[in-house]
Parts: sequence; C-alpha cells; structure tokens
Amino acid sequence: MFTRRQTLSLFSAAATVAILPATRHASAAEPLKELRLGWQKNGVLALAKGTGALEKRFADRGISITWAEFSSGPPLLEALGAGAIDFGPTGDVPPLFAQAAGGNLLYAGTYKGSSAGSAILVHKDSPIQSVADLKGKRVAFKRGSSAHNFTVKALRKAGLGIADIEAADLSPSDAAAAFASNQIDAWSIWDPYFAVAEKEATTRVLTTAEGIVDSWSYFLSNGDFTAAHGDVLGEILDELAKVGAAAQNDLDGTVAALSKITGVPEDIQRVVLTRKGFSLADVSTLGPDAVAYQQALADEFFQLQIIPETIDGQRYCLEGPCELKHVTDNENGACRRRFHLAFHWPTAGMTGGGGTTSSALTPSGRLSA
Repeated sequence: MFTRRQTLSLFSAAATVAILPATRHASAAEPLKELRLGWQKNGVLALAKGTGALEKRFADRGISITWAEFSSGPPLLEALGAGAIDFGPTGDVPPLFAQAAGGNLLYAGTYKGSSAGSAILVHKDSPIQSVADLKGKRVAFKRGSSAHNFTVKALRKAGLGIADIEAADLSPSDAAAAFASNQIDAWSIWDPYFAVAEKEATTRVLTTAEGIVDSWSYFLSNGDFTAAHGDVLGEILDELAKVGAAAQNDLDGTVAALSKITGVPEDIQRVVLTRKGFSLADVSTLGPDAVAYQQALADEFFQLQIIPETIDGQRYCLEGPCELKHVTDNENGACRRRFHLAFHWPTAGMTGGGGTTSSALTPSGRLSA
C-alpha cells in the first residue's frame, strides 16, 4: 500500500531546490566537456538517466553528464534560460512563460504523451460533480505548467473562465499537501503525481484531459548551448528515441526500471505507462503539427491576458539558427513587447538526418523559413 506519507515524500523529493552550477558561456571553438540535463520524474529522459544511455553515447567524446531534478517545467526552464542547465523536457505552457520572461531557450524536439495522464481531482465526498461545479471553488495548479492549459480549457468547455474560480498557484508537492489537508477543493495535475494521488481512497477523478486538450510536450535547449553545440542536440534526441523504442517493447522491464529511477511504485508506474495513447517511443524533432499547436496556444494565452506577449512570426525573423529576438514597438499608443517564437530542428545526429534548419511561425500557424 502506498501511504499518504510516502506520497508526500515522493512529491517533496522532487521539490527540493537544487544548487546548480554557475552559468556557462560556451564558445563554438571550445569542445564540450559537460552536458547538463534537467529531468522530471517521468518519461524517456528519466529512463535514459537510469540506464546511463547518454553517458555511454558521449563517453568516447569525453563528455560527462550531470543531472538536476525538477518537480515541474517552470523551474526547469528558469534554470535552462539562465544557462544553469543545457537541455530538458517540459509540457506545452512553460516555454511560453519562459520566453515571455526573456529566457534564452529554444525548442529542440517533441514527444506526445497521453491526455488520460492529466486530471482534475476532487475529494471523494466532495459535492463537486462536474467541472461547472468548480465555480467559486479553490483549484490548485502550477501556474505556467501544462496543468494551467488543461484547467483553462476544461473550464471553458464548462462555460467558465479562470476568473470564475479561486486559482491557487501551487507546485505538485505543495498541492499534494494542501489537497491532503482539505485546503483546496480541486487539484489539476499530471502523471506520475496524478497516478499516485488516484490510488488514494479519498480521491475522485472529476475529469481527465481526454477530449479537452492534446498532450504535447517538448525538449528545450539553452540558446547559447545550441549555438555552440547544436550537433549534440541531434545526438541526444536520437539516443532518446532509441531508448524510448526499446523501453516500449519491454514494458515489464521498463516499469521496474522507471520505478527504481523515480521511486514511484511499480503498480503506479504501470498505470502511467499504459495510459491510452502513451508511448515512450514517440520522440522526434519538431513537425508542423507540434509547431502549429504551440503557436495557437501562445496566441490563446495572450488573448486571455495570461501572458503579456504576442507572437508575430512575420515581422520578426531569426538572424541565425538559434537566436531569440525581442523587440518593443508602440501601436495605438500601447507599448507591448513582442517575441519571436523560435523553433530549432537539430537534425544532425538523428537517424536519416542531414543538417540543421530553423523556421519562424506565422500567426496563422504556417511555417516560414
């Protein structure tokens, strides 16, 4: 039995603040000696950490691997944008907030999880029976996380908006504690935290994200790192794709391996890995669908005034394969900063790849070179 104390212990472990090394300003002429990776308690990168796949991949080149654990995407991207780490995974919303804050980061690859792996939870004896019943209730989610997007869309489907609830910006660990002590009415969360909480007899699933939001996630890299070592990104993604494919073909072994790596019990880990549509093998460079999804999400969050930035891919272009450009203009007397949403295709090192390209995305979702 996975007790509530064990549950909170798991969440708290991921919430521990890591002391990260100072920002590295690499030169393209300097060979890479250390690859600094941020990870969370899920997915193929966690599995690669446990198997040492990336350590083996780069051993001949004398590149060491260091790891820093994060509880969610926002703090991971804060570290990434500041240059404290080089590469890491996150959901769909964190990059928008990070870029709006001027973070020096780029999209490097993508993976698509299961919409069944995110849910809004309520207490079993709660009078809340539908998302519409959340009106006026205290709902916890991490601002700027994928749960933020899911909550916005779930409320909209029920005819509500964020202003109709009392939103509580809580990390997974803090939300778990608040939920356990009845300080919040509902909790919007993702796996494996969802799968852990779902096991509690006092928890009820109000709704999953199925039919509400697609589960796009991304691998991002620091901009300076990409400029100096873009070829390494292709090798990272290639290795992660191999690790994911092998893991998907051996789910029993993968359940045991991920349980050992993350501390999540095997029965819960199996729930995560067998969610409808979930596949560890779904690792790739960015395609038009992923880019169009992210563009639409950025536009939506700007229109809802959740982020202060709008994207104009037609006016602002990349001056290099990895540069993120910020500008300020004044329209109708209202000054607003715009940012260019930069996507990087690191195909070097990918199986069948050939070169590195970048594209800008227009407001309509069309790609432009």
